[in-house]
Amino acid sequence: MSLRNSFLNLLDIQSVGGIDIRARSHNYNREVEIELAKAIYAYEELLTQRNGRRTRANRTWQMVAHYGIIKAAERAVNRPSDALGYRLLVEMGLVDLTFEAVILRYPEAFDANIVELCRR
Repeated sequence: MSLRNSFLNLLDIQSVGGIDIRARSHNYNREVEIELAKAIYAYEELLTQRNGRRTRANRTWQMVAHYGIIKAAERAVNRPSDALGYRLLVEMGLVDLTFEAVILRYPEAFDANIVELCRR
């Protein structure tokens, strides 16, 4: 089984419970915030699968703690080069789980310049 198929099977299991439960455990009030948390947890699951051991997105969570999840996502997509999380999720065919995809689904929650950047 390929890494992509293996991860998709894992993601199917996680989407039923783990990723959703963990994302909702943060007590975010808006669906956009929950979707962003799901994106981070999906990225962590991909890293865990790839590394063969539990791997957290520490830098991302530090940004969330410092700036809040909305501003952290904006900062992540406003980098001069694609972030590792974006590249890995896209390589696995999981574009819908990227910050960029969440931003485009909820444009009203983000700075207009960031939304435009994600449209490119």
